[in-house]
Amino acid sequence: MLSTSRHSIIAAPVCGLALVLLSGCDRPPALHVAEGQAQGTSYHIKWWSEDQSDDKAIAGDMSDTLKRIDQAISTYRDDSWLARFNQGTSTDWQKAPGSVLALLHIARDVNRQSGGCYDPTIAPLFRLWGFQTHQFHVPTDADISSALTHTGLQHIEVNTNTGEIRKTRPDLSLDLSSMGEGYTIEQLADVLQQHGITNYLVEMGGDLFARGHKPDGSAWRVGIEKPQQGAPASQRAFDITQQDGVSLNTSGTYRRHFDEQGKTYGHIIDARTGRPVTHHLVSASVFGTRPALTDAWATTLLCLGPKEGLAAANQLNMPVYLVEKKGQTPVTHESNALKNTPLVSEVTGN
Repeated sequence: MLSTSRHSIIAAPVCGLALVLLSGCDRPPALHVAEGQAQGTSYHIKWWSEDQSDDKAIAGDMSDTLKRIDQAISTYRDDSWLARFNQGTSTDWQKAPGSVLALLHIARDVNRQSGGCYDPTIAPLFRLWGFQTHQFHVPTDADISSALTHTGLQHIEVNTNTGEIRKTRPDLSLDLSSMGEGYTIEQLADVLQQHGITNYLVEMGGDLFARGHKPDGSAWRVGIEKPQQGAPASQRAFDITQQDGVSLNTSGTYRRHFDEQGKTYGHIIDARTGRPVTHHLVSASVFGTRPALTDAWATTLLCLGPKEGLAAANQLNMPVYLVEKKGQTPVTHESNALKNTPLVSEVTGN
């Protein structure tokens, strides 16, 4: 499973961080806002505190965090650790950045729980179908079988005691972008925590993590887009009710696909078959408390489809909202956990 419509490959250098202070004499304390560009998308961060915060130090730490992640797991930069790992053919143990180790731990769990549908080693298949170069075409069965021999997360070994990894196939490559935004959100939230900030909302590429509440005491409010063919997308709104931190990650197929001989091929590839999925699930949203994990699952559910994905969500007690394209009218599904979650409450009457 590779990146989804908003989970673009970590591709852009970190741009300047802009800080804004939104204050008013009738609504103390002030709301601080940081925004910028990183990893091929935009990010927006809001926070507030009863105590005075060192905005310059926070901005510096955020910038350093973005650069460190980019240098570790970018697939765009030739000098990133992951790019060098992918370009190399050594099967020796190599010291890996903490971000790589953390994301591989999540990837292995999700790979197992999804029956192999999620697999961050399938870049050869992504290229084969033309989704990386935008030169789309349907490959032959032989080409697909050949590409599959160059994939498989089981060919990545991890030594957690030494912080090292190795590939047992020299030609294997990793793409961690399907968790990249979620992991970055976690790390930016950690920067705020280290500065004593406990009320914030960190958003990147549409994914987010919110903790605490707004300065006026009201809940942070988030929305899930419901794509509709030939009409503006509608929103389903939720208030964050669990104030220790709630993540929301959404992945979709409805913006990235190609047609050939009357058939549509989406860019979600099932690692088990080497082919784009054939079901009609177009959007998957996952609530949780760990953005990198919910990021991985949002992508994985698009691979599993509405039936298998909903079954996995119910088995793992994940609050999940799915949108399936059936004719002109989208059909929605939600897991049992979403109906009863303490994490959020749906906003009605708007």
